Amino acid sequence: MEKGTLVEFRLQGDTSSEKSRQPRLAVVDRPEGKKHWIAIDERGQAHTLHPRQITYAIVGQNYKPADIPAFWQEIQPYLDPASLEVAWELLVEDGESVDPAEMALLLFSEQSPSLCYAAYYLLSSDRFYFKQKGDRFEPRSASQVLELKRQLELESQRQLEGQEFLTRVQRVLEGEQVEWHNSDRPRLEALEKFAVFGDEANHRTLALETLSALGRSETAQAAFQLLVDLKLWSPHENLFLRRSQVPIQFSSRILDMSQRRLLEPPADPDINRLDLTHLKVYTIDDESTREIDDGLSVEFLEDGLEQLWIHIADPTRWVIPGDELDLEARRRSTTLYLPTGMVPMFPPELATGPMSLNQGQVCTALSFGVILDEDGAILDYQIYASLIKPTYRLTYEDVDEMLELGIQAEPELHAIAAWAKRRESWRRSQGAISIHMPESSIKVEDDEIIINVLDDSPSRTLVAEMMILAGEVAGRYGELHGLALPFRGQSQPELPPEEELLKLPPGPVRDCAIRRCMPRSEVSITPSRHASLGLNTYTQVTSPIRRYADLLAHFQLKAHLRGDELPFSIEATKELIQAVSNTAYEATLVERQTNRYWSLEYLRRHSAEVWQAVMLRWLREHENLGLVLLEDLGLEMAMRFNRSVEPGDRLDVKVVYVDPRQDIIQFAESIQSVESAAMN
Repeated sequence: MEKGTLVEFRLQGDTSSEKSRQPRLAVVDRPEGKKHWIAIDERGQAHTLHPRQITYAIVGQNYKPADIPAFWQEIQPYLDPASLEVAWELLVEDGESVDPAEMALLLFSEQSPSLCYAAYYLLSSDRFYFKQKGDRFEPRSASQVLELKRQLELESQRQLEGQEFLTRVQRVLEGEQVEWHNSDRPRLEALEKFAVFGDEANHRTLALETLSALGRSETAQAAFQLLVDLKLWSPHENLFLRRSQVPIQFSSRILDMSQRRLLEPPADPDINRLDLTHLKVYTIDDESTREIDDGLSVEFLEDGLEQLWIHIADPTRWVIPGDELDLEARRRSTTLYLPTGMVPMFPPELATGPMSLNQGQVCTALSFGVILDEDGAILDYQIYASLIKPTYRLTYEDVDEMLELGIQAEPELHAIAAWAKRRESWRRSQGAISIHMPESSIKVEDDEIIINVLDDSPSRTLVAEMMILAGEVAGRYGELHGLALPFRGQSQPELPPEEELLKLPPGPVRDCAIRRCMPRSEVSITPSRHASLGLNTYTQVTSPIRRYADLLAHFQLKAHLRGDELPFSIEATKELIQAVSNTAYEATLVERQTNRYWSLEYLRRHSAEVWQAVMLRWLREHENLGLVLLEDLGLEMAMRFNRSVEPGDRLDVKVVYVDPRQDIIQFAESIQSVESAAMN
């Protein structure tokens, strides 16, 4: 290559598809080594170029670097991309390839060096009509051109939508109200996923583009804060729920089906329901409960015996095995109870409507009639698809008050309570293990956090014993008839020696030590002993509106009671138990994590308060890390101690640092507590 040759070149990082508005041009000055050339651009800057970096050489004329601007201006009138379309139409039919000189002749009827370069520049800059193969350019097919133009149009539309989206974002950040467009949804969803999953989020590009354009850091925390600033998320957005696979909303298809079931219920398969509407039925729940799935009665028989009735809501009246409502309930597996509200297993219109045992309405139920002996063991039982009419909707507090006052007008309630006590004593005689650790109920209403400690009140014991009784009856029936049911069992725990337990203070400290030894309960189609309940067979049936495993048991029990073939085979039942157990476990984790978050947020808001605590047990004694119970709140928290303590020690603690989002909390003993300990 001779000195004075004008060349177009490419530097490292340049790509032919991203050629700048004006190409890189320079004049060859001298060779450099065996292969390289030194070329000078119009600004006098020298470039060392390898032949591979030189994309085109304008030969036939001697140039100086100062000539480059004039050369570029000279060819400007010829750089009309529209002219390529005409040439393409002439060449595409025969599929003829061209080099820059042939294209210059076709376009400009001349092959001067400058016009040959103009033709080359048009061809190499083209995005639609021609593709380069070596030194020649082939016309693309008509379908390829159409697709490339469509892609460019989509990209242009995407960029336009992106700019409009950013404009709306800025307006919201400035305090205006805007209406989000459908085209904004992918960008908002990308931000949400990035805020939830961070670097593990798929398709992070849109989120990163948005954050970068707004001058914010490209982190998950920044995405979270942006969504809060846009008032799309609360500062307390539940990331645990969003990270889970638990569906939050019902699809329009499921809601439509729910409405159709309300208007046109399916035929009741249990046409011979036992009419128990003459019985007085008590439903006992928390005041906030809307899915009412159990009621209690007692029937005074002529022979002096008393028959307990446990009535369980019958959602199978409204759901058919394998229909869309059933499949949706399987997918959810359980109703999720969170401080901010619940995420139901069934659409609320059904769950709190005809599925529930609502006061004063004739309701379908699955009723367990049980006669106990004097000790509380089951003497006889029967199970019926029934009709009932709940008489009273009571809260636990209502029942506690009625039992305490001994109201004579409600002998049935007193009878049920008496049988519940006998039943509890009988289970203890069968090896049942009772653990009475404080439980807290956390509610968030209008951003106010309310924490109540749930006591082991007579009313809660009454309901719990009746529900356990129904579970034993269902288990016995299923075992007797060889039904595939979700039996729940628990292996016998290996408890510490009694003398070791007796050394621990009675109450939460001792119960905490026992709880630590309890194995997890397991669900299978094989009946097995449930150690902590003291029962040889047990299956949960009392929450079919809220737990799919209970609903599955209802489907199977009711079919057998009718004499029908069971809707689920042994294998199908096994698979269903496995699937819903996994989903329910994930839901339980979300509940625990969410309760933990709001517990820490409550303590953050009350960081000035001093809390009475009891040391339950060591977590890592060599690190002075123990578990304490905040007695007024029923919350268990880890705490690092700065002095010698033992399980059962009482102390006053304050929060010194808490970050609910990062799940961090640190306590310290109050000065008075430390001084008191030193004096003792």
